[in-house]
Amino acid sequence: MALFGWGIRRICAVAAASTAAEMSRQVRTALRSARTVEARLDWLKSDAERAQFLCWLKKHKSASATFLATCRRKEGGGRFTGDIARQLYWLTQARDAGCEWCDIEMETFCELPEGFLRAYPVPPRILLSIHDFERTPNLPRNIVVARHGLVDAVKIAAQAKTIADSVRLLKLARGSRNFVAVPMGDVGLPARLLALREGSELAYAPVAEATGPGQVSLEEVLELYRAHLLTRGTRVYGVIGHPIGHSLSPLLHNTGFVARHMNAVYLPFLVHQLGDFLKAISEFGICGFSVTIPHKQTILRHLKECEPLAAEIGAVNTVVVRRDGSLYGCNTDYVGILRALQKKLRIQGSRVLIFGAGGSARAAAFALSRAGAQVFICARRESAARELARAAGGEVVSRRALCKESFDALLNATPIGMHPHEGISPLSARELQCRIVMDLIYRPERTKLLEIAAQKGMATVSGVNMFLAQGFAQWEIWTGKRAPEAVMRRAVLSALRWRS
Repeated sequence: MALFGWGIRRICAVAAASTAAEMSRQVRTALRSARTVEARLDWLKSDAERAQFLCWLKKHKSASATFLATCRRKEGGGRFTGDIARQLYWLTQARDAGCEWCDIEMETFCELPEGFLRAYPVPPRILLSIHDFERTPNLPRNIVVARHGLVDAVKIAAQAKTIADSVRLLKLARGSRNFVAVPMGDVGLPARLLALREGSELAYAPVAEATGPGQVSLEEVLELYRAHLLTRGTRVYGVIGHPIGHSLSPLLHNTGFVARHMNAVYLPFLVHQLGDFLKAISEFGICGFSVTIPHKQTILRHLKECEPLAAEIGAVNTVVVRRDGSLYGCNTDYVGILRALQKKLRIQGSRVLIFGAGGSARAAAFALSRAGAQVFICARRESAARELARAAGGEVVSRRALCKESFDALLNATPIGMHPHEGISPLSARELQCRIVMDLIYRPERTKLLEIAAQKGMATVSGVNMFLAQGFAQWEIWTGKRAPEAVMRRAVLSALRWRS
């Protein structure tokens, strides 16, 4: 039987603030959607604030909610500066306020006499926590927690430097009872979200400020990823890239899954080394994934089969994982670019400059060339520009010539100007000698490049149009269903405008 219950009760909302007033506000917010709450007493700035918060909690604690008190000392990675005696004092006060559980870090546990905590009036149920903020240590095959032993559950929170690290922690959760697995860091984020389905008793989600590396907010855990509903039968998809934190692909695809009532989830995988991710596909049960910078071209070497167009382009942004585990690649950037640009430009016979020579640039070059445009390539690496121009039947233009040459349209296919570096433009105003400027970057929706173009009176095309079109095509390839385009579009546009 699960220690904390099932479903929503296994999502532990974390309330952490410096003042009692803010901590109380966070608890009230948490209880609107969660039924398990961790109160980080060590985050409160003084004993007076701790006393005030616990007094409030005693009066307002919901009978339907489970509270876990944590007063982690600095030695264990927390913020509490007092000694063990003061730490235990505040945990006894937390019990008096109605907390059923307490988190005791290993650093404190090892200094106490055996059996001491069971005789001391801390909250009756004890979670022993082990933190490693530097790495994922060597792990046993399973964790054995005696039912009437010294603690009720064990938590291991470890920094995942590789996807393989997070897989090791999930395997431990799969083979253990009364265990909480917390892969930390941005690389560990997908495993953190999948931990519950692997057997972890809890998944932590902050109400406000993150209390650990790689945490996902309570709102996103429940509404975007629906972590409490994920099962072994959930179909897993994702996006791989570096960087990946800016991506709105999880919002786009998960919105589609919810709209079509599908048991599926789409996760962001920060991938430094492609092989690290590929080895984890079967462990995560991944059915398909998007590919972004810098893996669009290198993924080709790992595909068993590739659609002819993607092979000709030499870049893949969409991969299907077949039943036998083999990978099939295709390219939907091609469709996205044409659909976005056709609304502003008669492509046949037009002169189009592509700035960049990476995976997105390759898709743009082949798409436009096949549609009848004269394609010109300008890139930082002239050898890459020459190779792409030769492959797509285009011409190379040097950076120096941009001020003199004129084009019908210019496409930025580099990541320069992408969130969080919105204030940068890959090209200057005098280098824009064209009627239309399109930026393949979609976040922000209006990049610095597009602002400069608009100031010069040029028509602009946001990358969000391409992003949506290629994403709809991906979604349909994976699911075999028609994408609910209207609701997916609304979700992305709303997020872009809210965050801008």
